[in-house]
Amino acid sequence: MKNPRPSLNALQAEIVQCRACPRLVAWRKKVANEKVRRFADETYWGKPLPGFGDAQARVVLVGLAPAAHGGNRTGRVFTGDESGRWLFRALYREGFANQPESVSRNDGLRLTNCYVTAAVRCAPPQNKPLTEEFRNCQHFLEEELLLLKHIRVVVGLGAKGFAAVLSALQHMGMIIFSRRPVFGHKVEYKLGDIWVLGSYHPSQQNTFTGKLTEEMLQDVMRAARRRMEE
Repeated sequence: MKNPRPSLNALQAEIVQCRACPRLVAWRKKVANEKVRRFADETYWGKPLPGFGDAQARVVLVGLAPAAHGGNRTGRVFTGDESGRWLFRALYREGFANQPESVSRNDGLRLTNCYVTAAVRCAPPQNKPLTEEFRNCQHFLEEELLLLKHIRVVVGLGAKGFAAVLSALQHMGMIIFSRRPVFGHKVEYKLGDIWVLGSYHPSQQNTFTGKLTEEMLQDVMRAARRRMEE
């Protein structure tokens, strides 16, 4: 890991300026310029996305990457897309969010005891980051986790988010395991002082098919709050 930034604000500013992955730089700009008809009048963010939330958070949620017409448009991860609608409803019900939806960076959403971020910071083609792109972004996740001083629970959303959590925490020396934890929905692992939880990602691929229901996602948020308060 590079020398960590002195604050979350400094790290967030660094993330927004990143151009480490030429494929992702080209794709996020292409999407921002071409847009889609329903958002044709909007100005897209079209840059990497830092995490956001409570700097005193005890729970951190890690997704895969920004959606092309969600976070890549609005400038905030999980904001303005269907995955975010599911996620913020669940966070609101457990008291982590002050409102049940988020449509823009300036919609008044505030998170309490919760921080939301992603393994990869730019929208990838077909929503499939390459291995090298995960590696290029890992130090950003590590720095976020280092700067969030009160973490008790980290939730990996989807198998890739879960894997990114394990890799980052292990590389930092924050958790140690002899056998790598296996991803599954609602799995819970106590690794040192940190609980690592898994959840199916609230993507349309999962929610439209019924693989993930709202109650299933809510179960994970309840577990996160319960472990946070232990």
